[in-house]
Amino acid sequence: MKDFTRLFAYIRPQWPRVIVVVFSAMVIALLLSISFMVIIPLLTVMLGSEGLHGWVDRKTCETAYGLRFYVPKSDELSARTGPSLQTHLLVARVMEDSLADKAGLKRDDLVGNIAGTDIALPGNDPNYPQLLQALATTAKETIRLDIERPSAQGFVSRTIELHTPSNHAYIETLNWSTFKRLKWRASLTGLGVAHWAVSFLPRGAENRVSAVIVIMVAMLTITVIRCIAKFYQTYLAQKIVQTAINELREDVFAHMTRMPIGDFANERPSDLISRIVRDTNAMASAIKVMLGKALREPMNALFMLATAMLINWQLSLVFLGGAPLVVFFLGKFGRRMKKATRRSLESSSEMLGKLQETVTGLRVVKVYGQQEHERQRFHAINARLLKQLLRISRVEAATHPVLEVLGMVAGAAAIIVGMAWVTGDNIEAPEFLAMLALLGSAAEATRKTSDVWNKLQQANAAAERVFAILDEPAEPEKPEAQALPRVSGGVEFRQVVFTYPGAERPALDGIDLTVTAGHNVAIVGANGSGKTTLANLLPRFYDPDSGQILIDGHDIADVTLASLRDQIGMVTQQTITFNDTIRANIAYGRRNATEDEVIAAAQRAFAHEFISQLPKGYDTEIGENGMGLSGGQLQRIVIARAILKNPAILIFDEATSQVDADSEAKIHQAIEEVMQDRTTFVIAHRFSTVVAADVIVVLDRGRIIAQGQHEQLMQTCPIYQGLYETQLVRA
Repeated sequence: MKDFTRLFAYIRPQWPRVIVVVFSAMVIALLLSISFMVIIPLLTVMLGSEGLHGWVDRKTCETAYGLRFYVPKSDELSARTGPSLQTHLLVARVMEDSLADKAGLKRDDLVGNIAGTDIALPGNDPNYPQLLQALATTAKETIRLDIERPSAQGFVSRTIELHTPSNHAYIETLNWSTFKRLKWRASLTGLGVAHWAVSFLPRGAENRVSAVIVIMVAMLTITVIRCIAKFYQTYLAQKIVQTAINELREDVFAHMTRMPIGDFANERPSDLISRIVRDTNAMASAIKVMLGKALREPMNALFMLATAMLINWQLSLVFLGGAPLVVFFLGKFGRRMKKATRRSLESSSEMLGKLQETVTGLRVVKVYGQQEHERQRFHAINARLLKQLLRISRVEAATHPVLEVLGMVAGAAAIIVGMAWVTGDNIEAPEFLAMLALLGSAAEATRKTSDVWNKLQQANAAAERVFAILDEPAEPEKPEAQALPRVSGGVEFRQVVFTYPGAERPALDGIDLTVTAGHNVAIVGANGSGKTTLANLLPRFYDPDSGQILIDGHDIADVTLASLRDQIGMVTQQTITFNDTIRANIAYGRRNATEDEVIAAAQRAFAHEFISQLPKGYDTEIGENGMGLSGGQLQRIVIARAILKNPAILIFDEATSQVDADSEAKIHQAIEEVMQDRTTFVIAHRFSTVVAADVIVVLDRGRIIAQGQHEQLMQTCPIYQGLYETQLVRA
């Protein structure tokens, strides 16, 4: 997950939103747990006979003193020998090491009167609810209980002194663990809130309808607050994700433009596009899940398990018995998911490249009748992608059933044990039902997160591909590099050697060439002789293996790339325009150029004549790949771009090789005009362009074998003669 965690650098600046998202998830989980806890009083009120106040008082006594009292049924209030259950509290259980246990209370004791409480009880036989209330609400540190304890001879009367939770000095003397103290205090605090809430209702079991109304209003209020928190969590999580991913895309794009040209030689453009678009979307999807249900559902499960443990921790541990197996299977599925996702992203990128290639070359495919061949190639790529997608689907399909089976096993064990405890009066039926609801919901929350690890592994595979671009080094530039001052254009190559990565021999080998400022140089040679490579070294698209290139005496390796390229213009064989207006394309090198300067450049490039005839003129959208304009028109726009930049050095690389005769003549005129008083390198097969050059340089296998003017080379250089006869004249 190393690469995926790097995305957090884009999330960290949004920490206030992250805090709100986490807090909202905690509120959602807490309120959801409270909603389930409300089941207990609801069932007690609807099915029991003690009423809401009685239930709260009884649970308070159970928590505070470790005393569980028997809830008498209506027919038991009178049909009993000995002390009446109507005027006594029957102890059903005394928790070990509790305040009641310390005081000496035992099971089956009958509490008949309580002295020293805050509530004045009737002198004779206070009833069951009054006794509960007095015991549950007293703030005194110590109270006295009059009890009747069964024996072989009948009932024996006793008075027992009982310390209350208000007796802090006594509580501190108890040998309780820190966890037990915290749990005890937290439970008492919650019951204190419950006492406050039910204080607005009149006491008495006959007020059941009012109690149910209050409970349902409370549940509705909790639900509304929980849904508001869920809205903020979902919206802010998506805002965090989209902001982070957008910044990541911009950083990847910006870094890609700063990478050396050589890095793209062995990369498919479609693969880079796929990484920036598709792979970042996979990362965004995972972050949405992580800040959404991956945060919310585990918190829901955690809070519900914590609440269930407050009710009965032993039963909760039975349910958690399957957790190690869940972790094991999630890890195993995650590893398979990451591997399949990485391969699917590669296949998807390959498919994108094939689609782009076929759509671009559709005319060639049709005219050569290769539709079936291309279909078969696409089928092979598509089949590989399908294979990986099916592997992903297989992992996704297996995850839910496996976790569901494990959850069912754990749930069944908890139900069996729980029913045994209900039968043995170790847990009350409403509490057991609430626990089932809590544990079932915790299991459901866990099931909902079963695909989270798989999605994170998918995102990690995507992150590896995206951050691989960011990890590529940018174009080298010395830390102490200085800005290149405005130059006149004198260029010197000194023993320059350059080899393409992976090539067996140098593309340029020992190049020595001096070009006077303002002169134009024609570079000729057979295909693969190094003409374009020589031109590409000037703007430092590549750095030579050895040797130096100087402009006006400045080594270009010692100057900043921006200042160097600011003084170089280039018109290549491949006409590059952008999906924008003609005006924006001409002003691409000078974004602040005025309208008059743009038009003047277009006129000098003989482009104004066709631009002015277009319906929208300079506001005409060129469109993707220059659709709508001819090759010659596009080339003249590119030349106008170079003219407007007004560089000291111009490079024309086969600028007229793919245009018609009329366009060629106009482009040639434009080139001749723009070459005036500036250093120009011309790589061309056109006879007229070559013979007019101040210097002609002949390259062969990466070496300069001759240089001079046309007449001189025709007499002294056989290779130039051959080029003239086979290429230049025919062209």
